[in-house]
Amino acid sequence: MTKRIAVIGAGPSGLAQLRAFQSAAQKGAEIPEIVCFEKQDNWGGLWNYTWRTGLDEFGEPVHGSMYRYLWSNGPKEALEFADYSFEEHFGKQIASYPPRAVLFDYIQGRVEKANVRDWIRFRTPVRDVSYDDKTALFTVTAHNLVNDHEYEETFDHVIIASGHFSTPNVPEFDGFSDFNGRVLHAHDFRDAREFAGKDILLIGSSYSAEDIGSQCWKYGSKSVTVSYRTAPMGYNWPENWQEVPLLQKLEGNTATFKDGTTKQIDAVILCTGYKHHFPFLPDDLQLKTANRLATADLYKGVVFAKNPALFYLGMQDQWFTFNMFDAQAWYVRDIILGRIDVPADYDARMADVNARIAAEDAGESDYDAIHYQGDYIKELIADTDYPSFDVDGANEAFLQWKKHKKEDIMGFRNNSYRSVITGSMAPAHHTPWKDALDDSLESYLQN
Repeated sequence: MTKRIAVIGAGPSGLAQLRAFQSAAQKGAEIPEIVCFEKQDNWGGLWNYTWRTGLDEFGEPVHGSMYRYLWSNGPKEALEFADYSFEEHFGKQIASYPPRAVLFDYIQGRVEKANVRDWIRFRTPVRDVSYDDKTALFTVTAHNLVNDHEYEETFDHVIIASGHFSTPNVPEFDGFSDFNGRVLHAHDFRDAREFAGKDILLIGSSYSAEDIGSQCWKYGSKSVTVSYRTAPMGYNWPENWQEVPLLQKLEGNTATFKDGTTKQIDAVILCTGYKHHFPFLPDDLQLKTANRLATADLYKGVVFAKNPALFYLGMQDQWFTFNMFDAQAWYVRDIILGRIDVPADYDARMADVNARIAAEDAGESDYDAIHYQGDYIKELIADTDYPSFDVDGANEAFLQWKKHKKEDIMGFRNNSYRSVITGSMAPAHHTPWKDALDDSLESYLQN
């Protein structure tokens, strides 16, 4: 096979794609040449924690939005790799809500076993991608940061796996420029201890606000105030936590909200989401979509409808993560290997896109959304040799997770679930989440 494939990004999605091709080669298939471009100095994407914010040592925008002390906010039983269980990696079953360092170790273990690191060019961001209709080839312009050298190479296919949680959406509120405290986006949040003893205000009412607020509460913030645009999260929060309508203005250190109430605050953390951002792509190759389960312009959620030689991984809003990226990567691999056909007609591809959007819109609750994404994974893996696993069991873990959060938002991580890969029950963690201030790999894995 003479094809060349460019994979942009070596986070969980890009690594899933490398593992998919390696799996095919392991079974005797002839695979293309794979070149993965990664701007960071290591694999793992957002799970590759850095203290840096803003720009890195090369003047590149820092990709990472990861913070110290992050623990999985969903059960690991819903994201476990079907071909590499937690038990295989750690030699034992572990508790259901691992911290970042533990999940990073797990992600890394599979690709180390697959021996695909040589396919990755680290410290090499992609600057430009173009497509030539006459040759049906992509030209990728990459920049070796270490040698400060830009170069071009051609590829038959490009797979975009650069994620969509690294370019922050940063709104402005009246009074920010005169505020005496700190204003930052969740993208630049690194250490909850910075806000110990402080009255903090979080703008937003989704997972970032929930988790960063919980982190700050755990590590000693004096109070946590969450300002929402449409509706409060509505959990049974601790006494020093409140939810208020949208911020209207800041005067000095006084925040005024839409209902007229006020609060003295020391810092503002914007938990206002992220943008799909592909500065290296021209308009005709660029995915433009809202953060939703059924992305715009992606046939089967992965094939760019306007140019079916281009693929995107992991661009959906996510309940499922690692195992969904796997399902997508195996599907894309099999298209490239000629095992799966993509409709030649643009209208046929868009009919699939529109049907997915309509099916998502027909759902009325988070429970519908979980089943919708679970069914999507089933659909993809049915057409490939990705190991079949109990997606319904993973759905059930999510449903139990939702229930446990309603029961105890600061204690839901103390619950255990059954692996859908090995069938074994996770043990309880040795320390309740709120008291586990050391979340290192060594501390977590103690019996």
